[in-house]
Amino acid sequence: MQEFQENFLNFVIKNEILRFGEFTLKSGRISPYFFNAGLFNTGEKLSFLASCYADAIVGAGITYDVLFGPAYKGIPLATATAMALANEHKVNKPYCFNRKEAKAHGEGGSIVGAELSGDILIVDDVITAGTAVREAAEIISSNGARLNGIAVAMDRQEKGIGSLSAIQEIQKLYQIEVVSIISLKDIVNYLTVSENEQLQPYLDAVVAYREEYGVYV
Repeated sequence: MQEFQENFLNFVIKNEILRFGEFTLKSGRISPYFFNAGLFNTGEKLSFLASCYADAIVGAGITYDVLFGPAYKGIPLATATAMALANEHKVNKPYCFNRKEAKAHGEGGSIVGAELSGDILIVDDVITAGTAVREAAEIISSNGARLNGIAVAMDRQEKGIGSLSAIQEIQKLYQIEVVSIISLKDIVNYLTVSENEQLQPYLDAVVAYREEYGVYV
C-alpha cells in the first residue's frame, strides 16, 4: 500500500466517510462496510480527496489530454483534481464537464470548460453498475474524443451479476485502465495491520464478505 492510500484510509475512517457495521446495499447485499463519497463536503475534505486522486493518476501513469467530470458528482471532482495535479505535480491539464441539458443561449452546447477532444480521463466517485460510465463514454465519443481511462475514489472489487466486478466489466468493454485511490483489498490489508482496537472486530466480517462476493485481481 502506498503512503497516500494509507493516509486516505486514515482520513476517511476518522471522518466517518468509510464506516463499518451492517449496511444494506442497493443490491440487497448486507455489507460490513460503507463508503459514502458524498461526505467529502467541505473545502478541506474535497482538497484532500483531489490530492489523492492526483497521486493515484500520476502513479498509474495513464496518458490523457483532458479531464472530464460527468454531471453532477464528477464536476467538482474533475475541477479539484485538475487543481491538485497542477499545484502538487506540475501537471497542467485542461478539464471540462457536461450539462444535463444543452444550453440554447450564450456559448450554447452541453460541454463546459475545455474542448472535449483527444484522450479523455474521466474522474468520478465510484463505479457501481457502470451505467454512468456508458453515458459519459457516449458523450465523449459523440464529441470525437476517446475514452482512455477512469479515476475513481474506491473499487469495491465486488461481483456484479456475473463473475466480474463493475470495474472489470468497464475495463473489458472499453479496453481501458480504471485507477482507484483504494480498493477492498486495501481495506482488508489496512484492517489486518491496524492496531486500532475499535476496528479489529470488523476484520473477519470484511474478509468473509470478500470471500463471498469479491473478485480477485
